Amino acid sequence: MVNSNFPEFCTPQVGHHVESLKNYALPDFILALVATECDSELAERGRIDKKLHSMNDEAIDLLYKIFVKCDKNESGQYALYRFYAYVASMYYKCEVLINEVLPGKSGNNYKVPVAVKSNGMYISVAVNKDTGKQVNKRDATKFYNMVYDIKNGEQGTMLYDAIYASSVGFNGDALVELERLGEARTNDSENKLNFKTAYFENDIYSAA
Repeated sequence: MVNSNFPEFCTPQVGHHVESLKNYALPDFILALVATECDSELAERGRIDKKLHSMNDEAIDLLYKIFVKCDKNESGQYALYRFYAYVASMYYKCEVLINEVLPGKSGNNYKVPVAVKSNGMYISVAVNKDTGKQVNKRDATKFYNMVYDIKNGEQGTMLYDAIYASSVGFNGDALVELERLGEARTNDSENKLNFKTAYFENDIYSAA
């Protein structure tokens, strides 16, 4: 925790980075993840500029690389942070959980990259493919089956959104198959799910 009266010191370059990052509405859990990675302090309360000024130079530099420069790194961690922020931006004031393990009706447990909760109930799950080949028909079917298994499990009652994001694109068969599978249950109002796809290109996520 940072003392609210602690003076703010930063180099001109870091100050420039902070000015840029203030415009990115970064969720608190992203700041906390980066602060932990960089062994930085982080103000628990206050506006985004106060929280950014409470972080060390290494953390600010990392945030700038991830969200302003949209750099890539070998592990794919930068892309994951952008993915987390993208999903969080879709669910204002909801709880965003990372690598959540959710049970399916089949008895299988699924480690979901991002799960979103509202009033204690899961409302959305999201996955991201950042490396390798484009998302194909088999990937789409696997995702669909996982989501519906979770939906029909004991914790998926209120689930209504499922997001598949990709930085490597989708082939046509994958998009057609996911749409076909989703429409197959349009008459089942109790178990209906909205399947959404997003493609990261030119430093921004957009609908695929």
